[in-house]
Amino acid sequence: MRRRRQELDPEANGEGMSAIVSPFRGRQSAFRKRKSPLGDSKVVDYLDAKFLSQFINDQGKILPRRVTGLTAYQQRQVARAIKYARHLALLPFVAQDLK
Repeated sequence: MRRRRQELDPEANGEGMSAIVSPFRGRQSAFRKRKSPLGDSKVVDYLDAKFLSQFINDQGKILPRRVTGLTAYQQRQVARAIKYARHLALLPFVAQDLK
């Protein structure tokens, strides 16, 4: 795998630490903490079909963690709630065909 050329920034201040400058992206900053899609709520309610539908794609499949941005624990809670809501007929098992 080929790496992009990176250079040390001569203008960076600090003892022994220099910011990395990429010729393609410019100065790279620190990562921002992502906001949780669940918000402050720690409980996933299986009765809230509108909330659970944002974690389902067009085909009715449960979206993976890398797409939803949830933690592993939250992803398991959401998946369990979606499956329970499907059994109660609150959410569809498959996508509805529009003809």
